[in-house]
Amino acid sequence: MEEALLQSKKLTSPPSSPSASASSSSSSSSSSSWSVITKKAMVEELRKLCQMGVPMVVVTVSQFLLQVVSLMMAGHLGEISLSGVAIATSFADVTGFSVLLGMAGALETLCGQTFGAEQYDKLGNYTFCSIITLLFVCLPVSLLWIFMEKILVLFGQDPSISHIGGKYCIFLIPALFGYAILQSLVRYFQSQSLIFPMVATSCAVLVLHVPLCWVMVFKLGLGITGAALSIGISYWVSVVGLGLYVKYSSACEKTRVHVTMDALRHVGEFVRFAIPSAVMVCLEWASFELLVLLSGFLPNAELETSVLSVCLNTTTLHFYIPYGIGAAASTRVSNELGAGNSKGAQVAMIVVMIVAVGEAAVVSTILYCCRYVLGYGFSNEKEVVDYVAEMVPLLCLSITSDSLLAVLSGIVRGSGWQDIAAYVNLGAYYGVGVPLSTLLAFVFHLRGKGLWFGVLTGSVLQAIVLSLITFFTNWQKQADKARERIFQETLPADFKALP
Repeated sequence: MEEALLQSKKLTSPPSSPSASASSSSSSSSSSSWSVITKKAMVEELRKLCQMGVPMVVVTVSQFLLQVVSLMMAGHLGEISLSGVAIATSFADVTGFSVLLGMAGALETLCGQTFGAEQYDKLGNYTFCSIITLLFVCLPVSLLWIFMEKILVLFGQDPSISHIGGKYCIFLIPALFGYAILQSLVRYFQSQSLIFPMVATSCAVLVLHVPLCWVMVFKLGLGITGAALSIGISYWVSVVGLGLYVKYSSACEKTRVHVTMDALRHVGEFVRFAIPSAVMVCLEWASFELLVLLSGFLPNAELETSVLSVCLNTTTLHFYIPYGIGAAASTRVSNELGAGNSKGAQVAMIVVMIVAVGEAAVVSTILYCCRYVLGYGFSNEKEVVDYVAEMVPLLCLSITSDSLLAVLSGIVRGSGWQDIAAYVNLGAYYGVGVPLSTLLAFVFHLRGKGLWFGVLTGSVLQAIVLSLITFFTNWQKQADKARERIFQETLPADFKALP
């Protein structure tokens, strides 16, 4: 018992301050030394983030491009097909994919911190809990998608657009179940910085998806049905590829996922992080997807819906670039907190924020220069292309806020603050953003521009609040909290009764 007590104290004790041994040094010497250490630490952290962040950008963008490719293929079937698939994609993202993506984010906290604490056996258990839980969530979501056409008509959407959207969503159901497993496996690999299998699988599947979707949509004459089914096939190919790697690779030997009933005892802990994580993501996604739905009530609904869909898909596509960087930051922060290294987590936070600002400046400049050709990637209609060009200045502002929010969300997931971020999102988007969008679009008649500007205001507000919370956080306290949670199950049953 004494041995267990000593071991638990050793595991949960915070690391000593790197400046403690230099406390007797002169003020100027200490300041200079700290400056050198800080610069070295930031350069080293930048190297680590780049090694993981760049491949994660490839992974996240490749996975998102599967839906973009299908949308683009459907768009060339006609403006109504583009509008129907756009609304279906929005509906599916808000009610299904965003829920699964958000819930899987709990693994970034649990697996990331656990891996940093070298409690390798728990990673497989958490991943198995995630897969089972997310597959269970897919059941009611699938039922909702079956009645999507009736739901859209009930909310006043055009019947022809609603019919196409409902049909697309039904054939997207197989993709939902594949996505649930895929996101769990991605977090499993991400928390261990095992990037190669994800990069190889996602790139190979994307290369396969483009001709597959083209053949199913145009050559086989399946139209929007083929566009939806091709996404499901691609997701399941990814699942099989990553699953085989987990089963047979020696890199996963210590953390391998085992199908055992014992692993299910972690379900409660997983759900405790998964629910606020899902709420955090869904509130943000729903606010932007709501723009597409509200655009259906504007004059010339087909044009407004198509243009906002193009804008939304453009910003979402970009979002996955900083999201990949944020995923790397989540891993770095969670690993350092799990290891009890609060200073390492703080350095990772500072470096990733600097990277996000630089990335936003580069992408915004490129997007603005390409504003007159952007619309042609989604439609051949001149009216759509010209309207998209008018929206680009607002898109550039969205790019900047999205970059900051993506990396801040990664820090939130790595630290386990999902519940706090959920409240921030609720206030920013639904207390400010959505009401302002409605006011500008329908009262001041700014149409699509008004819808977009209102939600953009909510994004900026959210970025400001999360930045303040992040920079004023007590990182040592967060590290101690993470260590306490990780090791509480390893302590003897009567630990609290010990003197």
